[in-house]
This record gives sequence, C-alpha cells and structure tokens, in this order.
Amino acid sequence: MMRTLGTSDLIVSAVGLGCNNFGRPGSLTEDQHGTDAVVHAAIAAGVTFFDTADLYGYAFGRSETLMGHALAGRRDEIVLATKFGHPDSDTPASYPGHRGSREFIRASIEGSLTRLQTDYIDLYQMHVPDPAVPISETLGALHELVGEGKVRHLGHSNFSAEQMEEAARVAEQLNVTPFVSAQNELSLLRREADVAVTPAAVRLGLGLLPFFPLANGLLTGKFTRDHFPANSRIMRQRPHIAEQADWDVLDAYRALCDSWGVTMLEATFGWMLAHKPVASVISGATTPEQVRQNAVAGIRFTPTSEQYAQIEALFPIPR
Repeated sequence: MMRTLGTSDLIVSAVGLGCNNFGRPGSLTEDQHGTDAVVHAAIAAGVTFFDTADLYGYAFGRSETLMGHALAGRRDEIVLATKFGHPDSDTPASYPGHRGSREFIRASIEGSLTRLQTDYIDLYQMHVPDPAVPISETLGALHELVGEGKVRHLGHSNFSAEQMEEAARVAEQLNVTPFVSAQNELSLLRREADVAVTPAAVRLGLGLLPFFPLANGLLTGKFTRDHFPANSRIMRQRPHIAEQADWDVLDAYRALCDSWGVTMLEATFGWMLAHKPVASVISGATTPEQVRQNAVAGIRFTPTSEQYAQIEALFPIPR
C-alpha cells in the first residue's frame, strides 16, 4: 500500500522502516550482516520508505554508513529520509556553527551523502528546532540544497505547532522550499501530538510521520500484564515503560482486538493509518521476520468508523 507524503510528489509505503536500530549495540542489526538482512527483507516485503538520522548508531553516522552499504545497487528502489541537527549528537568538531545554521547544514548534508553512498536525499529533516538560529536562515540553506539537487523534499521533527506555523509562513514569505512533513511522537499511549501538532499538520498540508507508533513495543501484543519479553528493547533499556503501563487499558484493547479477530499489531497499524494526516508508520525492526510482520500488519486491517471510535474511546486525547 502506497501513500502520498503531504502535498509532495513523494510516494511512500504505508509502513516505513525506522533505522535507529542499525548500529545499535547489543542488537542483531549492530553489524553489517544484520543490517543487510533487515534492509533486503524490507524491500522484498514492499517497504520503500527508510528513515534514519546522522546520529543513529553506536557512533555518529553509523546507521547511515551501514545503510549505504546495504543499499548498494538498490538506492533507486526506496525513498530515503535522514535527519540532521540533533543537539544530543556527538557531532564531529569539523562541523561549524549552530545546528540550524547554513554552515552546519551544508557540512551535515555532505557527511550524510557520503555515508549513505548517494547523490541525493529524498526527505531531509531537521531533527530538532534550533532556537539560536532564525528559521529563515535554516530554510534558506535547505532551499539551496534543493536547488542543487542534493535534496528533493524537506521535513522537520519535534517541532511544536507554533514552530510549524512559523516555518510555513516564513517559507511562503521568502518564496523558498517549504517543509512537507512533520515527524513527532504519536501512539495510542502518547497522544499529546493530537492536541495541537496533528491539527497544525492538517492545516498546513504536511504528511505526519509518527515515531514510536508502537509505544516501544507495548502495542505489538507481545507484552502482557504477566509477561515482559526479556530480549525486548524495553526490558534491556527502559523496563519502567512496561512496569508503569496502564495494563487495565491494554487488556481492554486486547479484548477489543480479539473480538474483531485481529491482532493488536494489526489494529494499531490500522488506527494509525486511518488517522489523518499520517502518511507512513515508521516502525523499527532488528530481524527480517519483524519487518515482514510489520509490513503485513500494515495492510491487514482498516477499521470501520465504529471501530475507530471504539479505539479512540479507550485512548482519548489528553485535555
């Protein structure tokens, strides 16, 4: 199933592959062999949208480097997205300036292109807004990259509704390339984005790319009140997420899914893809089987209006 990203001409798969596990210590995709297996399985399963960032991996640029090798000879089969400018990244000292500055952006794109072994990025995303740099400078620098053919479209991540509106207004005033997508955290268990960010994305015609859509695995159906998979990322890194989860609500959701004859994974993907203006659901995977399961789940279930309302009732937008 393919979908349009916002008002752009990018056609992305309904289920995308989040590549933050590539190069992650302790994961099956820490090395090239594991990354190759997941990337190739994703393409075979019809996943065409790949989302990474320059800081992902056990060292700066590691995920992009692994992906560059894995995609050798197959670059034109996918829509490639990456990000720049996260303040927590251990950015090489040769990168000058503030992270939203022209100097930083131009250095960042060259690094990503080299590591990904490509001449262009389909969707280049600002990872986190930079309050130290006017958005006009950032947009101007990104517009240059589009004009040079190094970037096709622009997106942002972790912007507030107000920052989204300002960026759109400035792009129009300056007649430069606007953002076409917004990447923010959104799941049935974390719906804060639906208060203001999602409505802003609808108004601006942005495609929404939720991250952590499966709530770190809690919505996959693999976790229960009495069983937390020991080899899961949650239990290795964030056990409190499972321990503090609202299991009364999750049990009610599981019962609802059972009554419809679908899995929690299928229902979660179905709700997300029916949730405007979501364009693609980015989900991580560390094995070929996981990526195949996600790809299938993304096309198995489309909720009726009544089913959609029942899910919404269980997981209301915070007030």
